[in-house]
Amino acid sequence: MTHFLQLLVLLAVTVAAAKLAGAVAVRIGQPAVFGEILIGLVLGPTVLNILGLPMFSGAIEGVSLEAVMRDLSEIGVLLLMFVAGLETDVAEMRRVGKVAFWSAFGGVVLPLVAGAATASAFGFPLYWDGIFIGTILTATSVSISAQTLLEIGALRSREGATILGAAVIDDVMGIVLLSLIVALAKASVSGVDVAQIATVVVRLVVFFALALAAGRGVSAVLAWARRLPVSQGVLSAALVIAMVYAWAAESIGGVAAITGAYIAGVLIAQTRFKHDIDGGIHPLAYSMFVPVFFISIGLQANGRVLGDRVAFTIALVAVAILAKAIGCAVSARWCGFTTQQSIRVGVGMISRGEVGLIVAGYGLANGLIGRDVFSASVIVVLATTMVTPPLLRLVFPPRRHVTATVEETIAHAPHISK
Repeated sequence: MTHFLQLLVLLAVTVAAAKLAGAVAVRIGQPAVFGEILIGLVLGPTVLNILGLPMFSGAIEGVSLEAVMRDLSEIGVLLLMFVAGLETDVAEMRRVGKVAFWSAFGGVVLPLVAGAATASAFGFPLYWDGIFIGTILTATSVSISAQTLLEIGALRSREGATILGAAVIDDVMGIVLLSLIVALAKASVSGVDVAQIATVVVRLVVFFALALAAGRGVSAVLAWARRLPVSQGVLSAALVIAMVYAWAAESIGGVAAITGAYIAGVLIAQTRFKHDIDGGIHPLAYSMFVPVFFISIGLQANGRVLGDRVAFTIALVAVAILAKAIGCAVSARWCGFTTQQSIRVGVGMISRGEVGLIVAGYGLANGLIGRDVFSASVIVVLATTMVTPPLLRLVFPPRRHVTATVEETIAHAPHISK
């Protein structure tokens, strides 16, 4: 079998496994992403290690199949963050008010501090391992909570609206935090001094200023692309914009490429072409690239290397659940919610998902965390994904039962990544 045919077989196995596992997860009451991540762990070195099989041991022009899959998964990450930007409703962020903002703030600060403290307690250096581990815990994936809230008839409740709004703000805070920490970590290879920190800040400011300034011309570029006598001109132009922004984020801003892709999505979401691009980007992303990303997470993770990190993993799961719930709940209570309402908001923000995986994957690829921490982070995502739906059903009173598709859920929510 030629190396190209090996890649075709591997992609076929990857996409089929992801979709089938996702379907099984939905049948048993879990979100599809849970099944996709779990089957990735099964296929990876934790269980089967399919990349170690003789049929996948070749290389394409000197590049291993694992490296090719990793590159494809990086494209999936960029598309995923671009979609997240498209689904960020800036107007909704302004509307939800201070309770959503402060709930998100509490849900970022406490997990960051608690995660860093937990890592430090288990022997990890605070800079940058501990801080980056804390950053992983700040993420929130609201799609799981939104679907559950819709099923129990609580999506449009005061708490439900707050959860959705806080999740939008949480994502923005997380992206800014990731950008800052990555930039500082890169600058600290030989030790951070005032000049290096100043350089990092200047690069960040320059990048965001250029990104926002260039964003004024996005609508004109898309309008021009629509007039071209080619198929899918608008979608292609949007992808070019996303890739240019991703490149500029790393080259100019010194931050993660996913930051640029996210900003491109937010800017395009403000144009009249958003719905046209939505209709094309989802099939492109979710038919192959995003499944490859989720499976690649499992292929890179290795539960066998946890070894003496099992206690750390268990502690990290507990901290991930408690810190996010307490941070959000206390902030909501401070903003005037009752204790019961505050608990509901806190529980609704527990679930992690693709954002946490993206942050962890970036840290692994750039040497900010080891494979053991990365594997522990995958376990955290799986655990928080699994516990959120039953906890939400426990804290919310039973209401009318609603059956809804993911698409219907997205129609009601300001930002939901599938």
